[in-house]
Amino acid sequence: MEDKQTALVRRLYQTWPGRLLLKLLVRPWVSKLAGAFMDSRFSCRMIEPFITRNSIDMSDYEERTYRSFNDFFTRRVTEGRRPVSMERGHLVSPCDGLLSVHSISRERRFSIKGQSYTLEELLRSSDISERFEGGLLLKFRLTVSDYHRYHYPDNGSKTENTKVDGILNTVHPFASERRPIYKENEREYFSLISDNFGEMLYIQVGALLVGRICNNHGRAVVYRGEEAGCFEYGGSTVILCLERDVARLRDEFVTDSNEEIRVRMGETIGYATF
Repeated sequence: MEDKQTALVRRLYQTWPGRLLLKLLVRPWVSKLAGAFMDSRFSCRMIEPFITRNSIDMSDYEERTYRSFNDFFTRRVTEGRRPVSMERGHLVSPCDGLLSVHSISRERRFSIKGQSYTLEELLRSSDISERFEGGLLLKFRLTVSDYHRYHYPDNGSKTENTKVDGILNTVHPFASERRPIYKENEREYFSLISDNFGEMLYIQVGALLVGRICNNHGRAVVYRGEEAGCFEYGGSTVILCLERDVARLRDEFVTDSNEEIRVRMGETIGYATF
């Protein structure tokens, strides 16, 4: 059974009332206005109903007064609530979310936030995508009630962030094949030249409407468990791409299955093959 978030995305893309609404919602001024409201103190009144509606266990998080809904949405966990395995060969989850695992090939398409991409299309770079041929794509789908900060899965050297802007596509009324109105989600990515897993490609996919990707660092030396950034309001996705044969995942993560398994940041999800 699909969750409420998935059902909403489906209705936006696959029904004509949804597509009409989507055409309005993807206007840049609408996103900016919504984002400004989420940053304002007036949005605080949304916090308690949101907690109740999504059954969020607030004992996981720091006890404090929030200045806005976005301040609440990017809340930090209480120290000790997300222990990170520091065993050298352990591959740890970079975030909370629903994890599915997929093999990478040139033609392989991945469903991300209601759209279908090859890795090359997701990055808009054939040079980078080719380096991960035969590897694994780990997709962590965050729901709106999840912890929305993400962390580094290993020690290493981080490259600069590359931003990929979303594209607005519209239906031509005379086209023989009508294409639904949609806006590709904005995304950012960087490489982590890690100590234990070779080059890791780390992609953040933002929410469709008002979500923002906030990465903490440019080029830097980083450490396992250190906070890498956060998503502001909206469901989001973190993608981790591994090179061929650098890691094996735990048995419950079946490659190329549509099954999603809930994981928490810092949890061991696999092991290095060295």
